[in-house]
Formats: sequence, C-alpha cells, structure tokens
Amino acid sequence: MALTNLNYLQTITEGDTATMREIIDLFIEQVPEFIRNLKMLLEEKRYPELGKEAHKAKSSVMIMGMENLGYDLKALQLATIAGTKEETYSQHVNRFENECLAAVEELNQALKKMK
Repeated sequence: MALTNLNYLQTITEGDTATMREIIDLFIEQVPEFIRNLKMLLEEKRYPELGKEAHKAKSSVMIMGMENLGYDLKALQLATIAGTKEETYSQHVNRFENECLAAVEELNQALKKMK
C-alpha cells in the first residue's frame, strides 16, 4: 500500500514536473534531519522543542499526501504542548521514522518515472 499520494503536490504545482521533483527532492533531504532531531529531542526530554519539530515535519508529510502520519504528528504536537501522554511520544517518533524511510523509497521510484 502506498504511503504517499502526490495528487496534492500535483495540484499545487499545476503539474509542473520540475517543481514537483524539486519539492520531492527537498523532502527526501529533510527526512534524515527530521528523524535525527525528533530522536534527539525525545531522548533529551526536550518536549516543547519536540512538539515544534513535529509541527515542521507535519507540513512536509502532508504535502507528500501522508495525511495519517500528519495527523499523528499533530497529536504528538498537541500532547507536548499539553504535557500529556508522554509515554506515547516514542511511538510517534518511531512511526515517523519508519513511514518516512519507506516513503523515501516510494518517492525515489516516483522520481524515476517522472520525465
């Protein structure tokens, strides 16, 4: 099952494949940084910053059509703001890492098909 859905990206770029490629490449570049930051902030228990990083990551995954993961990141962000559900933070971060790494593979395949 596909993790990404490029329909939204296609709409906002008006089908311009060069722009789509740029945005996909940027996302692929950002994923390792997001993962590194989320894991570090979680490990250091810097929860307000963890929520802010989740917010930034949420925007990127939503553009790639990863709505469920976006909603999950929103839940993490809201929990860190409220200071609740601390026991779930690592699950959110792990889901982000797993799904984004799989999405990068998917997006690399999509890039190969774009001309």
